[in-house]
Amino acid sequence: MTAEHEPAVASQRIQAVRDYLDALQQRICGALEAADGSARFVEDAWTRGEAEAGGRPAASSALVGLGRTRVLKDGAVFEQAGVNFSQVSGSRLPPAASAHRPELAGAPWSALGVSLVVHPRNPYLPTTHMNVRYFEARPDHEGNDRSWWFGGGFDLTPYYPFDADVVHWHTVARDAVAPFGDDVYPRWKQWCDEYFFLKHRNETRGVGGLFYDDLNAGGFERCFGLTRSVGNAFLDAYLPLVERRKGMPHGEREREFQLYRRGRYVEFNLVHDRGTLFGLQSGGRTESILMSLPPRVRFEYGYTPQEGSAEAKLADYLKPRDWLAG
Repeated sequence: MTAEHEPAVASQRIQAVRDYLDALQQRICGALEAADGSARFVEDAWTRGEAEAGGRPAASSALVGLGRTRVLKDGAVFEQAGVNFSQVSGSRLPPAASAHRPELAGAPWSALGVSLVVHPRNPYLPTTHMNVRYFEARPDHEGNDRSWWFGGGFDLTPYYPFDADVVHWHTVARDAVAPFGDDVYPRWKQWCDEYFFLKHRNETRGVGGLFYDDLNAGGFERCFGLTRSVGNAFLDAYLPLVERRKGMPHGEREREFQLYRRGRYVEFNLVHDRGTLFGLQSGGRTESILMSLPPRVRFEYGYTPQEGSAEAKLADYLKPRDWLAG
């Protein structure tokens, strides 16, 4: 492919991804509203150029983009749910994105993605996260096959876990990527376990799922197909859990434990999450980046659950395990 043809091909790739992400955000928001049955998403559409809305200087004058941040609050089922779409570009790839590909450091870039986090009201219904994204970076030499890549995945963070829920979650994850090879699920499941790991706590953030990044092996169509399979599988993985757990009776004890364990979610997102770091380093929109944080959370010094309690049981789930064995 000649250099003059590459911008047109890149533009076609970005448009195809954007069309899919637009529809995905709409579909997920509609399904979550129906599952909640009470609250609706409020959209905050934004654009980013040399200055943010209101005249405040942008963190980087080279960053431009647009997005739709949709947030549902105070619902019957979901205390808060956020589903973001964004499309941004910049003149220099931030360190969080170029650390594993130094040949692209400082290159112009574009990024598109849909990301979501759901914080349910009922402590027996897990928190969940999903993200699918696409990057393009233009190195000094055209034609570098690492100038584009996909990433994403979904993971589950229960407070009072149920084996049936975890097995369902991983079964959907496995089946979503099975058409692309028997090795995809075990690799991406392990990657998820390793990525969503709080080293300072020596525990996983939850029971995992799928995680992948730097995906460009096999060409654009294969990688885009894989990414669509992940995005499309999220509702199949999560909505059955909503129906099973949203009405379970609970009291102050379970609620306080839920708020305490949400603290781990905050710790991971602010200390380890590359998406958060990328957004902040690139001068992204802070409110949208930090939408993933729970609306209410508590921290308690030296908390230890009572031995043999339902709260103590959670520790057995916060370590990598083959959930589909047997």
